[in-house]
Amino acid sequence: MKFSKSAAYDPEFVRANMMGPNSMKTLEELAGYMNFKPGMRVLDLGCGTGLTSIFLAREFGVTVFATDLWVSATENYERFLSMGVADRVIPIHAEAHDLPYAEAYFDAAVSIDAFHYFGHEADYLDKHLAPLIKPGGQIAVAVPGFIEEYGENIPMDISPYVKPEYNFHSCNWWQSLWEKSPLVKNTVSRSLECCAEAWADWLASYNPYAISDREMMKAEGGRFFNLVGMTAERV
Repeated sequence: MKFSKSAAYDPEFVRANMMGPNSMKTLEELAGYMNFKPGMRVLDLGCGTGLTSIFLAREFGVTVFATDLWVSATENYERFLSMGVADRVIPIHAEAHDLPYAEAYFDAAVSIDAFHYFGHEADYLDKHLAPLIKPGGQIAVAVPGFIEEYGENIPMDISPYVKPEYNFHSCNWWQSLWEKSPLVKNTVSRSLECCAEAWADWLASYNPYAISDREMMKAEGGRFFNLVGMTAERV
């Protein structure tokens, strides 16, 4: 897959602000299953340093509520100013279980490389996220996962690096979880083609966590990991 939109961004800027596998490429692929239109209000949940928020605002003309717990709103605001999107991206510091938004406020929500930290909870989608989306609105999530479901039985080769509490799951696991929700429909869970490339970009960065991940990915050898992309429509 060619990532023509992501390729237009300064590689050094992207590399310096990555917090995991290349989130811009991940979002570019996932956005192909969405219907973003200028003027929409979009929740970017767990936006990190805001790469995905910048991408949404610049590429689709939407207004983004860039929401994160680990990165301060002030830090992200300064980054949005430097990228010329501060008029379309609102930085919010909030925890995923305590989101300060009105119900049915957003036309869409995305979450890239963050949802597995909280969205694995059986009631999270219905209790915390779906109510914020307008009827007919879209939800798109991408998370690191496995090609197959292992549960507690993580393969020996990667068990020193990946624990069950990391909440890495298969496409089928996530599909089953979302299909239980009465608040969403047309749920599709798929393997994203960008997986290998997004990981390679991350490992090539100078982030200390990326450097420490190199041994893990060497042990994994392309046999286990996946990037799971999920989309659904609010009922």
